[in-house]
Amino acid sequence: MPRPQGRDHDRGRAHGRDRGPTRGHGRPQDRPGADRPQGVRDGLAGELRRMDGASYGRYKALLGSWSMPGFTLEVIRGQSDPYAPPARVALRVPAEEAGFPADLWESPVRRRALASYLARRAAEAADHRALRVDAGGQEVLERSSCLVDARDGSVTLRLGVDLPGHGRRIDGHAAEHVLCGLLPKVAERALRYAALDADDVRAFADTVEDSAVLRAALPGLGLVAFVADGAVLPRRSGVDDRPATGDGVVPFASPEELRVSVDLPHAGTVTGMGVREGVTLIVGGGFHGKSTLLRALETGVWDHVPGDGRERVAARPDTVKIRSEDGRRVERVDVHAFVDHLPSGADTTDFCTDNASGSTSQAASLCEAVEAGARALLIDEDTAATNLMIRDARMQALVAKEREPLTPFVDLVRSLHRDHGVSTVLVMGGSGDYMEVADQVVMMDAYRPSDVTERARRLAAVPTGRTAEADAFPGVAHRRPDPGSLDTSVRGRSRIRARGDDGLTFGEHDIDLRAVEQIADARQVVGIGLALELMVRRGYVDGKRTLAEALDLLDSDLEDGAHRLLAVRDEDFALPRRHEVAAALNRLRGLRVLGRPAGAAES
Repeated sequence: MPRPQGRDHDRGRAHGRDRGPTRGHGRPQDRPGADRPQGVRDGLAGELRRMDGASYGRYKALLGSWSMPGFTLEVIRGQSDPYAPPARVALRVPAEEAGFPADLWESPVRRRALASYLARRAAEAADHRALRVDAGGQEVLERSSCLVDARDGSVTLRLGVDLPGHGRRIDGHAAEHVLCGLLPKVAERALRYAALDADDVRAFADTVEDSAVLRAALPGLGLVAFVADGAVLPRRSGVDDRPATGDGVVPFASPEELRVSVDLPHAGTVTGMGVREGVTLIVGGGFHGKSTLLRALETGVWDHVPGDGRERVAARPDTVKIRSEDGRRVERVDVHAFVDHLPSGADTTDFCTDNASGSTSQAASLCEAVEAGARALLIDEDTAATNLMIRDARMQALVAKEREPLTPFVDLVRSLHRDHGVSTVLVMGGSGDYMEVADQVVMMDAYRPSDVTERARRLAAVPTGRTAEADAFPGVAHRRPDPGSLDTSVRGRSRIRARGDDGLTFGEHDIDLRAVEQIADARQVVGIGLALELMVRRGYVDGKRTLAEALDLLDSDLEDGAHRLLAVRDEDFALPRRHEVAAALNRLRGLRVLGRPAGAAES
């Protein structure tokens, strides 16, 4: 087979900047005796040439670390045959070679931003079918694919590599081109400060830091969310999360009554709409932007890349989107605040079902979210169970309360905030009864918001004949998961695998995550599975701790980034929030809970 085009030319290239050849033929030739970490080997190119034509299994000999010009290449996991998942490798660039100024990596937020930027540049530089870099989409998440060391600013890029072969024989020359030719180019072009646009790097980090500061400021301002003036909320399509473009796109402009100002470290003073704590209604006609605004708030728990349009749309980090979910499993959840005196006589303080209805699934999800620590709930009537949301006056007159097991959310939403500090933002276009319990009402008209709170209050003052069916949400009943029900092993091997961004294979079970709408991408699904396994491995789920206590320990573990989950398994993942981890656990059909839920306690 002919050697890859350009190979001989690359071998003869002149050395530059005293860094040795840009091709990967061992250490730079002008520093043959330079110190290197123990166990790092020389001569990868020669090894690959010697492997040419050998059985594919010979690639296993590459496992370990190899010195390359300006970085170390570690082969973490091999590839069993040409059709198997790609090999896993890491490019480790020392601080003196990476050269990033300390202010770009001095805080966890800026390290995450820098790593995200570098992963994106690496994906561009690795423009070859054999190289696979997890760079992410519009959200800036902590990813295992690229990490910046908090001690010195050194950089590690992890990626997949399809190792070349002829059938089941090694193609050593093509492998040399990939590992010793393409990878050094990726390191040179994407992982060194001198090769990047310094202004672009800094603007990316500054944008992410502003977003994080804005989100952290919300509780102190009495807000659950903020939408900046000029934000672009519509997306191009349901499968393209980039900002919509064209003459019909309306930049967001806050109603004067709801406008607040926030001082950010890089953007300065920013104005926008503040969504206050309490109960907020988003109303308006169909197709006028209600759900688009809510969608922006639900993704406001994540930072976004510059140019996304939602860089300064922020929601509290403990914000959870809730919806109905026919058919989901519910394991020992106290739902009696919403569901009581069932005709079957089932105990709804310790409720179980393998096939929940829309109303019982939504009731369970509400209780589970608060149990996991949510302090802001988002609900869209389009995806909610109508009979759990409202019973109007006519239905109350027709069906007596003693014959109706459901208590509608409209009668509990005020208590959630008043007694438990949990705010709610609802998209509502079909029931005016929520005006009676709303603290603020925002109307969307052709994507333009206005404050109609006073008008709504005047309308709510006119009696409808409806009577409240409850006056208090009783609190959270905490559960203790059984660690034995979280086994990931299948025939002696751990099995955790994402099925797109809406499903997770976890041991013997497939977890349906379609209703968990704040998952950012498929790599975060992998992170959820690894986080669950970590909670069991480290004894956080031990049968004695409540789920909330176990999640607190997980949060503490993940404060420093992805390292803890990398110890579970070295693969591409993005860090999840505790809320998505809890949602996955609650949807695990093998989950068992020990004992009755610990009686309603103040949240």
